[in-house]
Amino acid sequence: MFRFGLWRLRQLGGPPGLLSDRSARSFSGCPPELPAALVRSTFLEFFRKKHGHLLVPSSPVRPRGDPSLLFVNAGMNQFKPVFLGTVDPRSSMASYRRVVNSQKCVRAGGKHNDLEDVGRDVYHHTFFEMLGNWSFGDYFKEEACSMAWNLLTEHYGIPADRLYVSYFAGDARSGLSADEETRHIWLDIGVPPSRLLPFGLKENFWEMGESGPCGPCTEIHYDHIGGRDATKLVNADSPDVVEIWNLVFIQYNRETDHSLRLLPQFSVDTGMGLERLVSVLQGKRSNYDTDLFTPLLHAIHQRSKVGAYGVLTGAADQRKVDMAYRVVADHIRTLSVCIADGVHPGMSGAELVLRRILRRAVRFCVEVLQAPQGALASLVPTVAHTLGGVYPELHTEVDRIMDIVNENEAHFLSSLQQGSRLIHRTLNKMDYKHGVFPVSVVWSLHRDLGFPLDLVDLMLEERGVQVDRQELDRLIAENQKVASEVRSGEQSQLMLDVVSLAELQRLTVPHTDDSLKYRYRQEEEQYVFPECSATVLALYDGQTLVSEVTEGQRCGVILDRTCFYSEQGGQSHDQGYFTRDGLQVFPVSKDVLFPVEHVVVAGGYVVHQVTATELLKTGDKVHLHLDESHRWSCMVRHTATHLLNFSLKTVLGSSVHQRGSHVSADRLRFDFTVKGSLSVSQLQQVEKCVNDIVSANQIVHSQELPLQTARSIKGLRTVDEVYPDPVRVVSVAVPVSELLDDKTDRQTSVELCCGTHLLKTGAIEDLVIVSERQMVKGISRIIAVTGQEATRAREAGQVLSEDVDSLAARLTDSAHSHLDSAQRLAKEVGVLSDTVDTTPIPQWQRRELQHRLRALQRSSNTAVRRLETREAAGNAQALLEKNGRKVLLVDSLETDSLSVLMKTVNQVSAVSPLSYVMLLAHQRHSGKVLCACQVPKDANSLPASDWALALCQHLGGSAGGTAVVAKGTGSSSDITEALRWAEEFARHKTQR
Repeated sequence: MFRFGLWRLRQLGGPPGLLSDRSARSFSGCPPELPAALVRSTFLEFFRKKHGHLLVPSSPVRPRGDPSLLFVNAGMNQFKPVFLGTVDPRSSMASYRRVVNSQKCVRAGGKHNDLEDVGRDVYHHTFFEMLGNWSFGDYFKEEACSMAWNLLTEHYGIPADRLYVSYFAGDARSGLSADEETRHIWLDIGVPPSRLLPFGLKENFWEMGESGPCGPCTEIHYDHIGGRDATKLVNADSPDVVEIWNLVFIQYNRETDHSLRLLPQFSVDTGMGLERLVSVLQGKRSNYDTDLFTPLLHAIHQRSKVGAYGVLTGAADQRKVDMAYRVVADHIRTLSVCIADGVHPGMSGAELVLRRILRRAVRFCVEVLQAPQGALASLVPTVAHTLGGVYPELHTEVDRIMDIVNENEAHFLSSLQQGSRLIHRTLNKMDYKHGVFPVSVVWSLHRDLGFPLDLVDLMLEERGVQVDRQELDRLIAENQKVASEVRSGEQSQLMLDVVSLAELQRLTVPHTDDSLKYRYRQEEEQYVFPECSATVLALYDGQTLVSEVTEGQRCGVILDRTCFYSEQGGQSHDQGYFTRDGLQVFPVSKDVLFPVEHVVVAGGYVVHQVTATELLKTGDKVHLHLDESHRWSCMVRHTATHLLNFSLKTVLGSSVHQRGSHVSADRLRFDFTVKGSLSVSQLQQVEKCVNDIVSANQIVHSQELPLQTARSIKGLRTVDEVYPDPVRVVSVAVPVSELLDDKTDRQTSVELCCGTHLLKTGAIEDLVIVSERQMVKGISRIIAVTGQEATRAREAGQVLSEDVDSLAARLTDSAHSHLDSAQRLAKEVGVLSDTVDTTPIPQWQRRELQHRLRALQRSSNTAVRRLETREAAGNAQALLEKNGRKVLLVDSLETDSLSVLMKTVNQVSAVSPLSYVMLLAHQRHSGKVLCACQVPKDANSLPASDWALALCQHLGGSAGGTAVVAKGTGSSSDITEALRWAEEFARHKTQR
């Protein structure tokens, strides 16, 4: 495709130099020459063919192992391991020198959040494509600037007099001088001094985060109008003068104390938004007027009941119709790309952001564009048509994306109805004296139902009511802080920084030999793990490499070799300790242990995190002691995870894809794509498939292969990771060599995996799925246990099944019993339901028991209601015989049930509808007083809610209800006084 794109560009241009003239026509209003697809391919081919860059595909928008990001939001995200020096030296990424790509990016939520701006103007997007070229220790400023200028002015034909360039002006407080080197490079290229503008840290100094690689940047800006001096509009948020390309020169490392250190290797990171570039090359003032969006805008118009898109913004777009067009067009691109990459609308993190994007799109679709339900999902094929050529996953996932969008839209519209009812109910119950709506209700609506806050404001504004905005903002900020802490993980482990990693390489410290982690064997029923002695090669104190650490100091220890497994591939790190050799020469001293708290790998170095228990120096000899039980438990569960993955594919089909996993010593977690929760039958089939392989005690094979060779294995399962080369292949029952030679058609578990595994499956003993639920629509999470935990789960399931049988029999026998026993049985059903919900038992059995218990709950509740009604009828008859049809009937009743009390009041009022009725029930053992009352429907002088509230507050309690019926509770030692007070209050209000 890229060869064709460049060939066609040359054909359009004719002889050399002519392309610039023809392309320049678009800058004076002629029809566009370059489709977006050709703009993209021209960029990629320019760097790939002309300047020797490696074309790297876009990574998914779900970040790879980076909890600090909600979404991939820049082209450099997938290359962070290179910038940080943590890249596995065996992976292809470690060899990157010159790279080019077009990266899918989402900026919504987190530090970069353009969501609320989308639609208001003509250039903000939540999803966009970032064109970028990188140099990792290869070329630097001069080559980067020259290539950029050449591509823009010669290949794309952008007139140089439309371009302005900014550079870093320096910052005295940071001790940074102006980037004169870059300034002189631009002058040598031919940029006039008047168009070369200095700016400060905010505009022209790029940083990865609070710490890490950073450096000055230079930006190229484009003037849409031309023929004037637009220097004052650069970096002034003018829609007429826009930044199109940012070239970052990464030459420093920001330390944790905010100081800067020069990096041992300089790099280049550039980014140019495709949407903005296309608008420039197609002579458009709006990104939405380019062929990236016009097919979508046309499709939206076909489905709506409003006029065609008209490019209006701000006050000119009074009905916000054009804003709605832009919102829906942008958001359906974001939804399509995210869902295709495995991010689904949900309740936390990136999934919550995507849920809000979807709901924002639905509201504009339904309320402004007046499109029918389902219109949003029907736009997905148009997105696939415009983007699927470069991102083919959009074509293959069209049906699944549409299903997820439709299901979430239906759920949202239902939530809107539910939320509207709750708002109206709350408003009807409110005291309007202060005109402030309860923040707790608003927050619950927003957090739990996804009800938009601006919609709440509009609904309340109509009733002249407001929300305590300060308190609401506090709740939002608190929630965002918690979410941010969860994302960042507040990680406590020591991780080598880029400078320390480079220093290790400069000192020629060899990468850690951790091959011993795989060299275990089985002797009869026991696993034997290798002994390991090692030498301390380096110590890291969290900021720099040191030669020694003292007692109590936390540090990272790098050894020449290790038998410990570092946390990666979803498997927990090993536990254990090491001892320093030589201590035994002191007869009065015991060996001092250095417990290993964490094990991570960075740039080929395994870092053992310890808190020194005494002096430790580089060159010391240590002996490593592996917690063999912990390691073996992880091996059991990791192998079980592979069998679970295979079994899910076998039972549910090829549409199942792994979306994440975690293996620890006590359980395994597995996330995968599936349309809905698994049925009881499917859960049983998956468990059986796993346990059949376990019972067969099949051999687990492993072999290292070149990555390209491994990818050719039929049935290979992978996840979105950067794999080392060579890579470890783990297969069950069938040797890797046979799978490689295609000597067998046998279906088996085979995955690329760096984890540690059993040598035979029999050691798993048993696997039980104890939980399976949809995390978000389309992605389920399974929690499973093995071995003795699985046995205990099955035993617990059997006990609970017998308990349900017993309870069902007792409910049948007590169908016509007294109310007390019926209430006790109903309570037992609730308690047993909670136990079934929370006890680790087979999930298929939990589903069956929950179904039975729901039926028992309905049956027991029906019995209780019937007996309550019968008892209330007797009470009502006795009260009427005692009091007659008095206008004011205040009396007491012997009952422990507020429900019976309410039903009695209802029945008395039914016989005597003009009576004001209040009944109290005194719980003598606790002093608690139950209250229920009902008044005639037109009794304006004494609403039931006011009567109940007055009495219960007098008794130190609370009450609630409507103008006709209310109930509450309080406390009193004297029921007679309470009855007298209630009657006097009513007489005073009704003048009776």
